[in-house]
Amino acid sequence: MSARLVVDFNRCTGHGRCYTVSPDLLDEDEEGFVTVRHQPLALSDDRLAEAEDAAAACPEGAVRIDRNLLNHVEAP
Repeated sequence: MSARLVVDFNRCTGHGRCYTVSPDLLDEDEEGFVTVRHQPLALSDDRLAEAEDAAAACPEGAVRIDRNLLNHVEAP
């Protein structure tokens, strides 16, 4: 797995579009804000398209795909 789904909970305003298009990955809390079903949410290749749909559906940009897991090198 070389990607993960990341949610910026500070940017989420509760539109609900992300968990509507990707209910197997995301859920809502009692106030309608997004929750991630599995933490951390590493994405297998077969779940990547669903995660991309969730990210594209978010008008606030609170949901994104992090593809830099293998290429991440911390500066010395």
